[in-house]
Amino acid sequence: MMKLRSLKIICLIIMACAAVVSVYGQVRAVSLESRILETFNGDEDDPFIWRTQASRFATVMRDANGEPIQDENGRPVRYPRTAFVEAWPIQVFGVNRNNELTLRSFGINGRFDRRGYNWIDVFPTLADDPEGRPFEIPIPGRVQNMDMWVWGANLRYFIDVFVRDYRGVVHSLPLGNIDFPGWRNLSVNIPNNIPQGRRTLPAHAGLTFVKFRIWTRPAERVDNFFVYFRQFKILTDMMEVLFDGNDLADPANVERLWSGN
Repeated sequence: MMKLRSLKIICLIIMACAAVVSVYGQVRAVSLESRILETFNGDEDDPFIWRTQASRFATVMRDANGEPIQDENGRPVRYPRTAFVEAWPIQVFGVNRNNELTLRSFGINGRFDRRGYNWIDVFPTLADDPEGRPFEIPIPGRVQNMDMWVWGANLRYFIDVFVRDYRGVVHSLPLGNIDFPGWRNLSVNIPNNIPQGRRTLPAHAGLTFVKFRIWTRPAERVDNFFVYFRQFKILTDMMEVLFDGNDLADPANVERLWSGN
């Protein structure tokens, strides 16, 4: 009797494992594509203007006479300074000695009055927005990885990248430390706990890029430093499963169908 009961238990375990394999062992088709979200080349037709904002101990800029520089509202202008400069990672674009292309990178020059966990936010605004409001870049597909070329001066700083999911939750992801000399490609995988889809239709619910944040560490100098960005891109799954009535899950098509009712 005991042997028969043990045999039944073993059979039930095997059946349960087979059921799990049949459900989770199915391979979902994917279509991975590499997309550049921002070249950081400073082209005239770039839809974005990149702006910065720093934490409270950012140094006030001064003119040649040592006087504080003020904005149009009479407030002191603080670091960081930004500019598109003629510099780039040779590993990606080569030496470019013949000037066949105009190659640039986005440079950030920061200064703080005190050491600590200071930060500089780098975020996009729309080029045609006169108010310069922060704009979140829609990320196509279901993104799996983000990477960017960064020039570091071997300072013990690090960079986070911020994304927002369809629920409005902002997630901070560690792009990497920049305690290295010269150019290096930094990357981060998007964890599975960040939702990029819904159970109900329309199922796809992509992320938006919010900003980068450069952090300084308390033991590192912050009196004057430079960081450069080039070619921010993603690896994303563009596969969409089609079904009968797929067009009725497209919000733009639904808006068109119901516009006259």
